[in-house]
Amino acid sequence: MDSQSNEVYSNYSFLLEKTHKKIKQYAKQQFRALGFDVTVDQWAVLKILFENQELSQVALAEFTHKDTPTVTRILDLLSQKELIKRQHDAQDRRRVRVCLTEAGKNTVTKMLPEVRKIRMHAWKHLTEDDFQQFVRILNTIYDNLEP
Repeated sequence: MDSQSNEVYSNYSFLLEKTHKKIKQYAKQQFRALGFDVTVDQWAVLKILFENQELSQVALAEFTHKDTPTVTRILDLLSQKELIKRQHDAQDRRRVRVCLTEAGKNTVTKMLPEVRKIRMHAWKHLTEDDFQQFVRILNTIYDNLEP
């Protein structure tokens, strides 16, 4: 592969990164406009807990693709907002389990329809075939980066 081809592929990676940031910025703006009292990263944790009911902090880090200290900070903030609660595992006191409070479940239920609209905004003007190709390409790139 020549240097010109390398530059083109580098631009694709930059475009992917730029698009990811733009999606997150758009969601952040919409969350603020809708008066949501959680960040995009906090939302990701809330939704994962909503879908899984109870997880360890390690599992949450894996699901969100964030490091453990970042997840701990997010959980601290969600706990202050009384949206999650932490409990020590009955079999292993070193392990902490995290679940939503009733307020957390209500928050997710309230936000979910609006978050779906926000996410769909990025997909407008794309056909089902476009979407399938996009998913196939992203999965191939992801698989290429597996050890």
